[in-house]
Amino acid sequence: MSKMDESDEKKRPDDVQGTEVDPSSSFETITALVAEGMVNPLLHDVGGFVHDGLTMMGDKTAVLLAGDQVCLAIMAQTWSLSVLGWVPGIITMVLAGILFWITSITMHKYIMKYPQIKDICDFGYYVFGQSKWAYVFSAFMLLANNILLIGFHVLTGAKVLNTLSGHTLCTAVFSVITTIMGIIASAPRTLHHVSTMSMFSSACMGIAILLFLIFAGIENAPGYGYNGDYPSDGPVKTYAFPLPGTTWVACMNAVLNVTFLWVPQILFPTFIAEMERPQDFPKALAVLSVISAVLFIVPPAIGFRYLGQYATAPAFGSLGVTAYKKASFGFVIVPTLVIGVIYANVTAKFIYNQVLGKSRHAHSHTFTGWSVWGLIMVGIWLLAFVFSEVVPSMGDFLSLLSAAFDSFFGYIYFAIAYWQLNRGKLFAGLHRTTMTLVNVFIMIVGLFILGPGLYAAVEAIIADYSGSTTPAFTCANMAI
Repeated sequence: MSKMDESDEKKRPDDVQGTEVDPSSSFETITALVAEGMVNPLLHDVGGFVHDGLTMMGDKTAVLLAGDQVCLAIMAQTWSLSVLGWVPGIITMVLAGILFWITSITMHKYIMKYPQIKDICDFGYYVFGQSKWAYVFSAFMLLANNILLIGFHVLTGAKVLNTLSGHTLCTAVFSVITTIMGIIASAPRTLHHVSTMSMFSSACMGIAILLFLIFAGIENAPGYGYNGDYPSDGPVKTYAFPLPGTTWVACMNAVLNVTFLWVPQILFPTFIAEMERPQDFPKALAVLSVISAVLFIVPPAIGFRYLGQYATAPAFGSLGVTAYKKASFGFVIVPTLVIGVIYANVTAKFIYNQVLGKSRHAHSHTFTGWSVWGLIMVGIWLLAFVFSEVVPSMGDFLSLLSAAFDSFFGYIYFAIAYWQLNRGKLFAGLHRTTMTLVNVFIMIVGLFILGPGLYAAVEAIIADYSGSTTPAFTCANMAI
């Protein structure tokens, strides 16, 4: 082992070899937390992964990663195409996929150089010069991202129940019902069945997408769009570029909806650490990239073909036949609960271990242990419930998550990693120069999403509240 590697081993946050564990004393549980399933579903609406003893084979990694990509956010991409049009929309999707491949390969190369990295928090620690504040920041971003995603699923659950019931109860009550179901389902302190839950969730989401595509194709016309019921906005049409009058904020939020899907890298360090042969990760990544490209482009394109300017987010809301809408959207209740439960569990684990530390209550079935777990879980779901009521729409949620978190975990972290890997030879030859310029572009994209992107997401929320969007904690009908 080189002196640099020895130094790195002594400084890494989850060091277990000595007593110099400043960062570890506060954040050692992040590694275990991420290793047990902390992911960026919608992935990024995803389920998680499973341990296979201590390692996973490459083919299992590919299957689990691919299964994670069947998510509700796919159904927002038809709306993105309706805002951007065919040309900017498809270019954005393809470009996001290319950047996803490049940044993921950079991550893999960096982890191969520093194999002691076990999760995204370790990755942030090393990329930012072995800074414990970078580790803290990465951990905070993970937890904030998770709670917002739980809130997204509370909002989704309320919409599903509204749609299926015909708005028989106040929408806020439906949100409360979803929250209570989530708290009950999150009661276990382990995630041993996470892979089964994940695959079942993905299967239900896949059925929902397939039914939507069939119904969109066989019905005479869509029923509803953001500009009015069909045919108030004219006959269904598709177009190459944004329609006249489309605002910059709308275009930016459509782009953010696309980039959100293409940023699952938050879980990749953990997958790599769990693989029997980490060097085989690019093979699993290649499978994931192909499947993701099909899932993220084909269904939205078919949806745009049949819904045109009447596309909504999610696209189920545009279906003209109520029975079609209920039949397809109803399956979404399964991934809504499953994914919310997974995020709640891994988020609670971090807080739980901070509160109880290494006491016997942390790992035993004591009254104190279960009381603390219950209070934390209730607190997480209540906070998520508040977010679900305050952020007015699914599209706004995805845009906010993309701008606030994916800017770092999808772009900025990996542009910096590339610079660290190639310091002193950034312009050594045509290929290296080209890749350096590409990574400069990646950094610019990340900063643009973080700055103007976050501004656009906030502006969209403000605009929604000033328009027809229902206020927070409302009883109004939010059925799609």
